[in-house]
Amino acid sequence: MRPAYTALPLLVSCLLSAAASAAPPAPVVLLGDAPRPGVTILALAPDTTHRLDGEKVNADAALRTTFPDSAIELARSKRPDGATALTLQWRQIWKSGVALETAPQDLRPFLARGTLAFDLKVDALDAGGLMVKVGCGPSCERQVPYVLPGRAAQGKGWQRIVLALSCFARDGDDFSQVARPFALEGTGSGQVSIANVAIAPGGTPNTACADWRTVAVTPAKLDEAWSIDWWLPRHRQKLDEAQQMVRAARSPQLVFIGDSITQGWEKEGAPVWQTHYAKFNALDLGFGGDRTENVLWRLQNGAVDGLDPKVAVLMIGTNNTGLRGDFPANTVAGIRRNLDELRQRLPRTRILLVAIFPRDATPESLLRRTNEAINAQLPSLADGNRVVFLDVNRAFLAPDGTLSKTIMPDLLHPNEAGYAIWAKAMQPELDRLMALPRL
Repeated sequence: MRPAYTALPLLVSCLLSAAASAAPPAPVVLLGDAPRPGVTILALAPDTTHRLDGEKVNADAALRTTFPDSAIELARSKRPDGATALTLQWRQIWKSGVALETAPQDLRPFLARGTLAFDLKVDALDAGGLMVKVGCGPSCERQVPYVLPGRAAQGKGWQRIVLALSCFARDGDDFSQVARPFALEGTGSGQVSIANVAIAPGGTPNTACADWRTVAVTPAKLDEAWSIDWWLPRHRQKLDEAQQMVRAARSPQLVFIGDSITQGWEKEGAPVWQTHYAKFNALDLGFGGDRTENVLWRLQNGAVDGLDPKVAVLMIGTNNTGLRGDFPANTVAGIRRNLDELRQRLPRTRILLVAIFPRDATPESLLRRTNEAINAQLPSLADGNRVVFLDVNRAFLAPDGTLSKTIMPDLLHPNEAGYAIWAKAMQPELDRLMALPRL
């Protein structure tokens, strides 16, 4: 038998090896006193990227044709403490940004307890918003909105922002090949600076993020940069409009609830609305940009209180798909939550649940396929009496499944011809429901 002490070197070696393998990864410094070697700094525009090699780069030439009144500029400077700062200025544009790119790297060891931290100085954001983004593999990135905190930071100098890296991760994401570990995007108009960008294996977050698992069912106002000025005033105006109709003995017998596609009945769809729905004193409760949680907030804050319509038409979810990339199951959960709220607040009303409209030109697009995956689950939310499901999507599509710009110019929102198609396809079921006796 070999003496026990002769096995000690082997045991120590194994323990050291295990300890080394369990050691936390070294921080990834993306921007410090100077950019990390191998880090590329990019200015982002809606359709182009522009590499910052010198002290300044702008996207004006790329914007001139499509966005002649817009501007994006990214500049490099040194802070008094020696840190490299990147200043982004943008004007009247829906997307701008600064991104730090590297060779694909494995961020999986950071996900459990890691943080993304950076210094931020907000000089102007009254008419803009911010979004922090981290790549989650090829053709994948996740985002954390920073609109309200960004505006609150305006004029307050440099602040350290620390986010849990898990804020940017969802089930199934592959962080083993991340080429863009950081981006800060701006919309509207504004000016901000960043410095000292790093991903660390630990740290204490000082900035909250929504839980992607529950955000679609958690009531919330729509706090996008482009919605803050009008969304809550529109909600209050709609409350007044509904109550004025009730007081004037014109209580709405038909209510439409949804996002910008529903709000469009007041714009492109107005002539069709007047022909088909004005006779029911119909009320349009569509709000551009709304996701399921925003409709839920409106319902819980008086949107249908005091009303007793025969039918409520609900279509919501395409912004869960497009703005945030929610999984179909999360969006369906949000729609279910809205149906529950409507049943509670409108006990005598039948609900016509309309399938989310097709979007993008072809059936193969990711957003189209995601919406169809949601629609496939919606019949399970309907009982055929209190809640009736209706899919009119074929009426918008060519036989090969393509969507034409002649009815949806941006491949998302109908024009007047598109609203006429919607009304015609929905009319038989709507007529049937309006004719039924009250519940």
